[in-house]
Amino acid sequence: MSEPSTTQNTATIRLTVAQALVRFLAAQYTERDGERQRLIAGTWGVFGHGNVAGLGQALVEYADVMPFHQGRNEQAMVHAAVGFARQRGRLATQAVTTSIGPGATNLVTGAALATINRLPVLLLPGDYFAAHTADPLLQQLEHPTQADVSVNDALRPVSRWFDRITRPEALIPAALQAMRVLTDPAETGAVTLALPQDVQAEAFDWPEEFFAERVWHIRRPAPDPAELATAADAIRAARRPLIVAGGGVHHSAAEEALAALADATGIPVASTQAGKGSLRHDHPADVGGIGHTGTAVADHLARTADLIIGVGTRYTDFTTASGTLFQHPHVRFVNLNITAFDAHKLAAATVVCDARTGLTALREALAGHRVADAYAAEYRDGKQRWEEVVEAALRAPDDSAQPTQTQVIGALDEVVGDEDVVINAAGSLPGDLHKLWRARSPRQYHLEYGYSCMGYEIPAAIGVQQAAPGTPVWALVGDGTYLMMPTEIVTAVQEGLPITVVLLQNHGYASIGGLSESVGAERFGTAYRYRAADGSFTGDPLPVDLTANAASLGMDVLRAKTVGELRAALRTARGADRPTCVYVETDPTPTAPPAEAWWDVPVAGTSTREAAIRARETYVREAAARRRHL
Repeated sequence: MSEPSTTQNTATIRLTVAQALVRFLAAQYTERDGERQRLIAGTWGVFGHGNVAGLGQALVEYADVMPFHQGRNEQAMVHAAVGFARQRGRLATQAVTTSIGPGATNLVTGAALATINRLPVLLLPGDYFAAHTADPLLQQLEHPTQADVSVNDALRPVSRWFDRITRPEALIPAALQAMRVLTDPAETGAVTLALPQDVQAEAFDWPEEFFAERVWHIRRPAPDPAELATAADAIRAARRPLIVAGGGVHHSAAEEALAALADATGIPVASTQAGKGSLRHDHPADVGGIGHTGTAVADHLARTADLIIGVGTRYTDFTTASGTLFQHPHVRFVNLNITAFDAHKLAAATVVCDARTGLTALREALAGHRVADAYAAEYRDGKQRWEEVVEAALRAPDDSAQPTQTQVIGALDEVVGDEDVVINAAGSLPGDLHKLWRARSPRQYHLEYGYSCMGYEIPAAIGVQQAAPGTPVWALVGDGTYLMMPTEIVTAVQEGLPITVVLLQNHGYASIGGLSESVGAERFGTAYRYRAADGSFTGDPLPVDLTANAASLGMDVLRAKTVGELRAALRTARGADRPTCVYVETDPTPTAPPAEAWWDVPVAGTSTREAAIRARETYVREAAARRRHL
């Protein structure tokens, strides 16, 4: 919802389309709960012929009102903008401009990540000549039957809103719609304005009112009274209710409202990857992560719960094991979500509203209600037992030993402050972190697990650092993820952003290797090793020096071989004033607690190999527990 200017001004100003867009973006603001901030805080760019003379020139023209950030990879620029937006609670984001062709298609993965995670980012790819005067253009896709198709159409399915600006005057409604979607908490995601390069540079007489400051109010819709009453009745009737807190709790800044509800009712709270940190780990009602990577206590409560109260969660299968975990014969669901699409999942009773507003209203509607003392004692005892498991996994008995991955997490746990931000996205680390990390503040745990995109961590750390200057930011990266996208290290060095990359070397894809073994694929193609005589990748580890690579890109590098050296290196890195890499080669011995729930990954229905036959038997047995919640 916008607050337009009341000035009736027919005066015009002559600008190019690109200049007008930059001026317009610089005048957009958001407001929620009386806090106002700029919506588009800056623009990332890699320039080519498709945007250099248009948006490139405009960003030079208006450098005083639109900060510019030089990226190295288009996908990484989107990740940085997404990290920025998440840190700012979706109240501010950044734009990303690219050339036509490969620069534009490199945006697709980042756009999918933003849209899946419900995080706003504005994409401004160059496009073909709208006038077709240069046709075919360098890097232009020529479709044999649809002349208006370009590679940018690949962005349509991964964008929440898409438009191609083929005439100057079309920018006005398109820009306003773009801002509407970016600021709508129920609709937000990637927004794409494809910009033909001739149109970018075309001059037009724009109404001055287009450039007036505009404030977009972020709504907090209240729950429908009938839906609220139904939800309250269901909770009062439940004997074993469980709250599942998703990312919507953070997006709404509803952490205090959730804590107040848990304090008042005693209902335990489990969290998804996006929702972790909704309660501090030491809150009595916090029982940790849920699902395949969840804690023993949370998954036990989920199996035996007669009511699941989902708050701001999408119920993704891996995170919540939603197809098999909720096994009470009469389990029902109440879903509080600002998006009706998500609220209706699992045949739930819906409460479509803002998370903070809804949780506050629900607490008032449940005044005087508490779960039974025996139930509260049960989950608190389970929480205490799980804490002993966590301590055993995180703490190394000998500081001179080579650390395991979980002990790396333990060393980091000792060093970080409450307001530090720890970022991860892919590999085996998300599972270990979801089980073992003890979040101490709402923003500390930053896991991108909606898309689980390798390469997210380093650029996202840059975005978070830009959004929260002075905050220590840690990117936890395995060697596989590091090799995907280390390029933005150069940007961190250029901008003087003191992010810390904790680089774990385990010589391959540890997570997928483990999964491959469990589904009968025998870890095929998951190790970074030389080929053996039989052609398989089972030879010696590759002699790759990732620290030399990080140093060559401008980072300070600290090597750690033991737990004690690692702890010291982490402390040094936290106090550094420039980008720093802490490198550690981990002991591959598994030390994380096993999975407490099943993840549905189909296994070959027939095979001659023993590993696949055994895996199929396990799969058939576990799949029998699938449920359709109707």
